[in-house]
Amino acid sequence: MRLNSQLTSLVALCHTFFPSIDALMHTSKQFRQDDVETIRSLVAANPLGTLVTNAHGDLVGNHIPFQWVDDQRNGTLEGHVARANPVWCDIDSNSEVLVVFSGVDAYISPSWYPSKARDARVVPTWNYSAVHIYGHPQAIHDPEWLKAHVTRLTDRQEASFAEPWSVADAPPDYTNALVNAIVGLQISVTRIEGKWKFSQNRNDEDRAGVVAGLLRQNDSNARSMAREIAAMDASLDKQASQQGEEGL
Repeated sequence: MRLNSQLTSLVALCHTFFPSIDALMHTSKQFRQDDVETIRSLVAANPLGTLVTNAHGDLVGNHIPFQWVDDQRNGTLEGHVARANPVWCDIDSNSEVLVVFSGVDAYISPSWYPSKARDARVVPTWNYSAVHIYGHPQAIHDPEWLKAHVTRLTDRQEASFAEPWSVADAPPDYTNALVNAIVGLQISVTRIEGKWKFSQNRNDEDRAGVVAGLLRQNDSNARSMAREIAAMDASLDKQASQQGEEGL
């Protein structure tokens, strides 16, 4: 009982100092990403988002590829789900939903910090980039909208292929049947949060150690993270480029 009382007091204290604690991703100022073009680039490169909705009091997650369309100030996220998926029945245009996009991430060992030799008070961490997009959802049933949507989505993903496939390559009666089996989702974006945790809280020496440690890993995510950290410093960027090429 005493522990529960203490916990209740702590929660009340949190809400006193952080009144919007339920509405924001915790992001230290040094990790906050406010550049819209950088945020849009992450979403374009990692279009599979996690849609989080509230279905009758229960949180529900769905993994959906999205496109960010520029049709207003913050734009609109467009995606689709199978008609058999009840998520489109549960959304309410008067309430917000959350879509989470994840970029590069990697484990960071404290053994990579040169400062560890002087001060052993270091621990592991995890670097990552993420975007949280909030908005008001709407279910779309119009066949023409759905055809245009899946065509745009397909064309974007196929663009880099030597022999890109097009929706028009399939028989019209077949694609029409598939369009009838899906429901579009259109989310009018209201808020955008970006977090780029790339060891900005470490000094130059430690960041250089992190880049070197990541580049020694036989892992594409680790090397990608090394390049992201190095991009914040010209000398580290050159080091990452040279060692990255050697590792290819």
